[in-house]
Amino acid sequence: MLTSTKSHQGIVVAPHHLAAQAGADILREGGNAIEAMVAAAASIAVAYPHMNGLGGDNFWLIHLPEEPEPAAIDACGAVAELADIDYYRQHGLHAIPGRGPQAALTVAGAISGWQRAMEISSKRLGGRIPLERLLAPAISQAKDGVAVTNTLANNIAGKRQELESQPGFAPQYLPDGNPLCIGDALALPTLADTFDALSRSGLADFYRGDVAGALAKDLEDIGSPLRKSDLERHIALDAKPLCLNVDGHRVYNLPPPTQGLASLLLLGVFDRLKVTDADGFDFVHGLVEATKSAFKIRDSHVCDPAYMTKKAEQFLAAVSIDKMASTIDRKQASPWPQATPGGDTVWLGAIDSEGRAVSFIQSIYWEFGSGVVLPETGITWQNRGTSFSLDPSHHNCLKPYKRPFHTIQPALAKLSDGRIMPYGTMGGEGQPQTQAMIFARHVMFGQELQQAVSAPRWLLGKTWGSDVTNLRIENRFAPSLFEALRQAGHDVEVIGDFDEIMGHAGALVQHPGGLIEGAYDPRSDGEAAVV
Repeated sequence: MLTSTKSHQGIVVAPHHLAAQAGADILREGGNAIEAMVAAAASIAVAYPHMNGLGGDNFWLIHLPEEPEPAAIDACGAVAELADIDYYRQHGLHAIPGRGPQAALTVAGAISGWQRAMEISSKRLGGRIPLERLLAPAISQAKDGVAVTNTLANNIAGKRQELESQPGFAPQYLPDGNPLCIGDALALPTLADTFDALSRSGLADFYRGDVAGALAKDLEDIGSPLRKSDLERHIALDAKPLCLNVDGHRVYNLPPPTQGLASLLLLGVFDRLKVTDADGFDFVHGLVEATKSAFKIRDSHVCDPAYMTKKAEQFLAAVSIDKMASTIDRKQASPWPQATPGGDTVWLGAIDSEGRAVSFIQSIYWEFGSGVVLPETGITWQNRGTSFSLDPSHHNCLKPYKRPFHTIQPALAKLSDGRIMPYGTMGGEGQPQTQAMIFARHVMFGQELQQAVSAPRWLLGKTWGSDVTNLRIENRFAPSLFEALRQAGHDVEVIGDFDEIMGHAGALVQHPGGLIEGAYDPRSDGEAAVV
């Protein structure tokens, strides 16, 4: 059985071992956790191009031991100036397409997140590792090729029918007309050139330089509403994390437009149910019902905070969570409404020997995002803007410059005994649920960290490509639990033992004495790489 990896010098956790190793190498060279994360984030963009990349967004939580609260970076790109409801109506559309150039309607904020994080590293931590060194592993991997993983091969084959006609997709992923298979070498030379250009010119070039010019030309040529002025307008934002006391511990997450509010509400409601052990009926039923309660708030209110009628903090008030918990039936499942589709992404974490900790998440939304691969840069562009509604009365209706709703949100907890715990997962709707499982199992019920990540999971709600909103649950739970859940009214579907639909999770914990533990998801190709 897997057990937590341990070190006093630093650990980087990622869902692909090359990314974890790239980050750990930076720590070995005297870099800090932020610098390690930039290297790992660049590497994972090459190794897992179906889940994240330079054409997507990211969010950061950064714990610095000398500061009372973590720093947060919101690197979410906004809607193009040209992309409004009339734009899609004039194209004869009643909804934003899920794929193709018209799905590529929001700026990619990921590079700005790296840039802002490096500013924090330099100004507050004395970071000195040059950008060229941080991007070197990604450049090498993109030039030389990486072995295609099971998850990448399955997604190329599974999404072929809807994506092979999209600009640039087939040449990259269907060479000679056939999907890449497990173990094939995936080389991305054009993307390597883009990384190289950024390493020489600086990350700002992505928005206001030669790379920006190439991006803007390609996007306009294929029919996207994005223009260079949209790129030039973009900057990453410093955000104030949301915080909630859960069982005596301070748990942090990102504010809207992410669903971080739902993650905290879910834990807050579950805490009030006073469940006494993990993995039995009360545990699963309690978390599932808390999920429904939290998602109702999310789906009714969360969007770009500039357009929200109530502040997220209002929902975190104790009286509000008490009321939510009071509606939970401890024995019977409540009705479950239709949920919005989720997406895929990557979560990575790092802790260095000085106790600086990073919880990081990066995404292009659906598998392969819009499906568009831009010819001059090799970048796959996200489709995050498909989360907008073309109904002008909807709280998340499409407007120019508006920032899209994000399922992705990294978590970090400051535990009452002094431990620091960055944790998170990919998985759209499953992210708040898996975060809650890991936190509850490890912190509230004392399970070993790797056990808490490896343990069987469930997913309530949709995933991309499915209209099913039932409760999918891995088959490693006791059979009696499945029957008890069905008797309580849950629409249960038992699936595989380590099913990828449950996401790729990870977690780290630093103890007050300096010991660091890391855990990665056996559902992934990952590693907890030590220094």
